[in-house]
Amino acid sequence: MSKFYVTTPIYYVTDKPHIGHAYTNTVADVIARWHRFIGDDVFFLTGTDEHGEKIQKAADAAGKPAQEFVDGLAAEYKRVWERLGISYDHFIRTSDKSHEEIVQKFVNRVYANGDIYKGSYEGWYCVSDETFFTDLQLKEGRCPDCGKEVKWIKEESYFFRLSKYQDRLLKYYEDNPGFLSPRTRSDEIKNRVRGGLKDISITRSEVEWGIRFPIDRGHTIYVWVDALLNYITALGWPGGTFGKFWPADIHVVGKEINWFHTVIWPALLFSSGIAPPLKVFAHGWWTVEGRKMSKSVGNVVDPVAMADKYSVDALRYFLIKEMPLGEDGDFSEKGLVARLNGELASDLGNLFYRVLTLAERFNGEIKGAPELEKELELDSIVEAMGKPDTFTALNLIFKFVGSANKYVNDKRPWSQEGDELSNSLYNLLEACRIIALLLGPFMPEASGKMMEQLGVRGGSLKDCSFGKFQGKVKKMGHLFNKVE
Repeated sequence: MSKFYVTTPIYYVTDKPHIGHAYTNTVADVIARWHRFIGDDVFFLTGTDEHGEKIQKAADAAGKPAQEFVDGLAAEYKRVWERLGISYDHFIRTSDKSHEEIVQKFVNRVYANGDIYKGSYEGWYCVSDETFFTDLQLKEGRCPDCGKEVKWIKEESYFFRLSKYQDRLLKYYEDNPGFLSPRTRSDEIKNRVRGGLKDISITRSEVEWGIRFPIDRGHTIYVWVDALLNYITALGWPGGTFGKFWPADIHVVGKEINWFHTVIWPALLFSSGIAPPLKVFAHGWWTVEGRKMSKSVGNVVDPVAMADKYSVDALRYFLIKEMPLGEDGDFSEKGLVARLNGELASDLGNLFYRVLTLAERFNGEIKGAPELEKELELDSIVEAMGKPDTFTALNLIFKFVGSANKYVNDKRPWSQEGDELSNSLYNLLEACRIIALLLGPFMPEASGKMMEQLGVRGGSLKDCSFGKFQGKVKKMGHLFNKVE
């Protein structure tokens, strides 16, 4: 058994989770479930980022103390992940006392290594993104990321010597080509680092809602440093399960925070003597029917509403199938319905229903030669998930669904009898069993229903080959119902 450590970002708790958050966590969940399926010892981490000026302002606007405010939103995130079947092993909050203590211990180590010094910061600051920008980075005088107004800040600060690690970062990228993933993000990061790194401010003297800077308690630690450290504080660094699970095998993040995870984060780890993560995978963004998702436009998609209306598995399927991992995608309710009615209800659901109907009517022994097994591209599915490429893996599984449907149409088992019918049913039932196994990481509820109706237990990757069908079929209705 190998260890596998997968993380999502920790989400900033100023509002409820939207479809973008759901996508990141669904991708990470598929990866985590797959690695459990192949026999790895998995630790899957998600959580909430709860400090900073933006949180304090949101809490003030809500008329609540900051801790009470973040408690409510952290609970909402947990509720949403439970509804969407996100099988995390630990939910970390940056307001956790254990997190605070380890962050301060980490900062003390970096300071002892000579990589933190006192200075003053002057520049443009976006409260919404908790990020500093230069004049050149601003777009028409506004934040280049969210488009909101920025404010000029001049205050005493402590700095991290990021510039010291420029060459070491470039060497790490060269020695570990899979770290910057997908490859389309690689050149952008390398070119920015080659262009020169400046030391970065890591404290705020005028923000109260945060972790106290241990060197000077008149400062709080900049929210991004606090947040990045969650990946090791969740493991109890330097003790706990840190020695077992670190380095992280993959951080799944949105491309807007790729810089923090691929430059600042490994540099901080270098300074403290900790190995960097093995891979940072920066996925793309979702638009909604061609438009940027925005509260002001009113097109923010609630993932729970979609799951309640169309099922969790239909939503999970759409999110993985609609957008190749690493590229941008567009969400539309019509698109979700089209995939539900077509690929899920007509292709998968109809195949399963027809096979079970025929099997229930058959009174003989189900046996035969594995004719359909050659259509299963299992090695390619395993290879895709190892990258990870959830999009390609799911397409290959549904390619096998298509092969099984073609087998039904070619063999016409409803017109067969005796050994000929037994052979066709054997191939189709074993195909359905293997499809159910492989879909487990992607659509756990549908996979479980398929197993139950086939009368078989779950399994692992080693069970994805044709053997003797040992189930007892009991049809219980359609897997997916078509909708208007």
